[in-house]
Amino acid sequence: MSAPVRQRGVALILVLWVTILLTVIAGSFAFATRTDMQVLRNSVSVARAEAAANGGIYRALFELYKPPNEVERWQGDGQVHEFNIGGAKIAVSAMDESGKIDINAGANELLKGLFLSAGVNEEEATALVDAVQDWRDNDNFRRPHGAEEPEYRAAGLKYKPANAPFQTVEELQLVLGMRPEIYRRIAGIITVYSRQPGLNVLIASRDALLAIPQVTEEQVDSHVALREAARANKQPIPPFLPAGRFLGAPFNLAYSLRAEARLEDGTVFVREAVAQILPDPKRPYTFLAWKEGVSNPDPKSSQTTNENPVTQSVQPK
Repeated sequence: MSAPVRQRGVALILVLWVTILLTVIAGSFAFATRTDMQVLRNSVSVARAEAAANGGIYRALFELYKPPNEVERWQGDGQVHEFNIGGAKIAVSAMDESGKIDINAGANELLKGLFLSAGVNEEEATALVDAVQDWRDNDNFRRPHGAEEPEYRAAGLKYKPANAPFQTVEELQLVLGMRPEIYRRIAGIITVYSRQPGLNVLIASRDALLAIPQVTEEQVDSHVALREAARANKQPIPPFLPAGRFLGAPFNLAYSLRAEARLEDGTVFVREAVAQILPDPKRPYTFLAWKEGVSNPDPKSSQTTNENPVTQSVQPK
């Protein structure tokens, strides 16, 4: 084979390799571009869903600030309200914190009933109540079944009781003896915002009502059925006499708010907040907590279980 022929063959091979290389580079660039565009579209969808969920929270505050005697005013009873904003389906609920058990102010018997209703035995429930009190009081004296700093050290923990009121319900997870499965069962029915020893039975959930000492499931189920029937017929809700001295004030003006936004492309964002309604028209509310929530399998369900250890108590800008 002559030299010119060999040179032409080498040149052809080089051209083929360069063509292949350019094709690979072009394919990689196209793939990266598509990936970037997909990430961008996802980011835009998440931003849209977040904005819609935030809008749902503010809609709830607007409705709750209406005069109590207004027929269309939303009630803080956990009922889900559905509407559309900018193509997003929004499901919003508001729950007055008086319908939950306050782990700072709740009566000891009510706290014990709370733990018993979560499935623990008498001995463990008693120990948890004492440990809760040791955590939130301002001294270092251990209750008979409680826990102070030495007990936490003996358990291998690197922290000690706060000796101050709970700042969030998530903080309860740090109390010695509080197992994750117990916390998951009670997280939706406890609060630090009602500041009362009892429970508002007009709106409290079935699980919260079952924590009332010496109240049976039959009594609770009967009350819940009568309450829902009265609400549906726009009639006064009957009293729940078995609650006795554990009856709490009917209004608190601190509300747990939850808004779930779903876009057409399936993107979901959940915003959860706690807001305090204020009497000042220039500053009608303040946020006590503001965080991203977890989507429910059933979009009509207003209750959530959030296992994040920290709640952001910041006011959104």
